[in-house]
Amino acid sequence: MTAASPAVAAHEVTKRFGATTALSEVSLRIAPGETHALVGRNGAGKSTLVSLLTGLHRPDGGEVRFGGEAAPPVADRGAWRARVACVFQRSTIIPTLTVAENLFLNRQAGRGPIRWTGLRRRAAELLGEYAVDVDPRALAGDLGVEQRQLVEIARALSQGARFIILDEPTARLDATAIDRLFARLKSLSEAGVTMLFISHHLQEVYAVCDTVTVLRDARWVLTEPVAAIGHDELVAAMTGEASGLTTVAPRSPSVSSVVLQVQDLAVGGTYGPVTLDVRAGEMVGVTGSGSSGKVALAETVGGLRKATSGQVSVGGTVLKPGVPAALAAGIGLVPQDRHREGLIPLLSVAENATLPIADRLGPAGAVVPARRRTVTQELIRRYDIRTEGPDAPVASLSGGNAQKVVLARALSSDPRVLVLINPTAGVDVRSKESLLGAVRAAADAGTGVLMISDELDDLRHCDRVLVMFHGRVTAELAAGWSDTDVVAAVEGVSA
Repeated sequence: MTAASPAVAAHEVTKRFGATTALSEVSLRIAPGETHALVGRNGAGKSTLVSLLTGLHRPDGGEVRFGGEAAPPVADRGAWRARVACVFQRSTIIPTLTVAENLFLNRQAGRGPIRWTGLRRRAAELLGEYAVDVDPRALAGDLGVEQRQLVEIARALSQGARFIILDEPTARLDATAIDRLFARLKSLSEAGVTMLFISHHLQEVYAVCDTVTVLRDARWVLTEPVAAIGHDELVAAMTGEASGLTTVAPRSPSVSSVVLQVQDLAVGGTYGPVTLDVRAGEMVGVTGSGSSGKVALAETVGGLRKATSGQVSVGGTVLKPGVPAALAAGIGLVPQDRHREGLIPLLSVAENATLPIADRLGPAGAVVPARRRTVTQELIRRYDIRTEGPDAPVASLSGGNAQKVVLARALSSDPRVLVLINPTAGVDVRSKESLLGAVRAAADAGTGVLMISDELDDLRHCDRVLVMFHGRVTAELAAGWSDTDVVAAVEGVSA
């Protein structure tokens, strides 16, 4: 590689899938040791470009080069792994294997049998190096979302590749974990590691990246030094419109009856006791660190977890544990992980969106396909789901549109209570606006909303925000709070 050669370059690459052009003559150059941001709305072409840079697909036009040399053939996976490691947005952790086995997958041993004691020792050393508090012997399927993400990042970094792609690496991490990750990324960059950083959180781009490239509608829009482009200009490049997307109009919810009541709720060793209520038409936010218990609280209310003590009531009626009881009581849930808990990838958009109301789509519980398509078409229109139609496989949707399907399903039964867990994680600026607009519309129509989120922009839509710390609610902030107020409460310190 000469001094002038970029560490990685894509030159006018094009990729088509049937009649759809997923990427059109896009060019990208990343200098050695540079942290380069790739941003754009869902469907802009980011994932397709990553598939070309990692050898998952071959470009239909143009070329990819590493250090001035042509990329290896797609079939030569070993050569690709020697050039690039990727932490994908959708986890590639194998749940039936242990953490140690996942960390050293296909690298367990050289010649001869696997030495399990040594493998676990190496795994413990690796996890310790990246401050990941996970037992190497634990089954990966038993890990939480945050732990799986950290294990995957540790695995990618351990492979020693000089070019690492990070696809939404912080989407499900709390502030402390994000700071730890960013510190590691900066040290890697100083050591000469080249990185492509994909994120919908623009503040992260400004925090860790040197250069930013914007894609829109499968085409290149701009490449600029991060220090030379302002936030509004960057948003405008992504959306093709003027910015101002984070402006939140004030709400004036009417005083109404309590629709959700949580009384002394606890899950032993995770959170509690917690007491809170949500009124009809009210939006209540809950935030806290990854260890605060906020996600487990929401999962208990939604029926995914069983409480060890306390109770949940909807409209004055105490709920039995479990998802069926929660659905019957009128609770709609948008879970934390849409891939594992929110969608059935082998089913269509229509089948996913109408699961809670299947018994309403025909006589005696039988689904009439025409009626389901009609209902789904209305949901697609109402929630601005970009899809080829009701019969399209839900797995074909971009992240933002897949999340809209999850929300549409949660709202399809006109629930009395809507529980959302990080509803805008991993989605683009415009999809965030659409999702939060739909949530506000539901609240305006009388649905009580309990929204668990790490995103301050999400929480600004709420009428009040509860902060959890070490399993308990330690602060309640009325609308109009400052970022400092929330961050201080989350960290357990005074503002």
